[in-house]
Amino acid sequence: MIRGWTLVLRKIVKIDESKCDGCGLCIPACPEGALRVINGKVRLVNEKYCDGLGACIKECPKGALTIEIREAEEFGEGAVRRNLEVVSCTHEASSEPLSLGGKSLLSHWPVKIVLINPKAPFLEGASILIAADCVPFAYANFHRDFLKDRVVLAGCPKFGDVWAYRDKLAQIFNGFNVKDVEVVRMEVPCCSGLRLITEEALKLAGKKMDIKEAVISVKGGIIS
Repeated sequence: MIRGWTLVLRKIVKIDESKCDGCGLCIPACPEGALRVINGKVRLVNEKYCDGLGACIKECPKGALTIEIREAEEFGEGAVRRNLEVVSCTHEASSEPLSLGGKSLLSHWPVKIVLINPKAPFLEGASILIAADCVPFAYANFHRDFLKDRVVLAGCPKFGDVWAYRDKLAQIFNGFNVKDVEVVRMEVPCCSGLRLITEEALKLAGKKMDIKEAVISVKGGIIS
């Protein structure tokens, strides 16, 4: 008995933090929402959310997840439902998704950082949105909540050329009077580099500017 809860002997996920790199690939495989990336590592947020079936294990490329038998809180279906309701309502402004016939709010082409002409006139006085490649797939209302009235520059800090990103952004910041900058990225650790690239580009351009940042969960909500 702990904090008034009854412990039972059952199967539950075990996370080896020495192997976990926080990639978050296991999280979508957990339909109960029991896993979350916290401080760069995957954590079991509540024992009651884990059913012990181990659907997440095969998704971990590092072998950091296993199933152990130990005393733990009983699996709670009611607790899981409440948890999933909270996750789905993380960002109230996005509770009403766009219809499939919704109008695109994209104002220019191309959108990839490496393809953008650093002298393109649409950059003058622009509100710049620097978006990780995965964000529009994970976040249903990307156009409505992020893209409206902004110039989007997209890239992947894990698989893209980060130095080329930095230099291209520095050219843009140096050549135009950019109105403001926002970075929108995924919660996985490798994606955090997108803000660092933006900060380095501003330094290289000799510009001082506050950077807004939005972090998208792998389940499609805004978590910060």
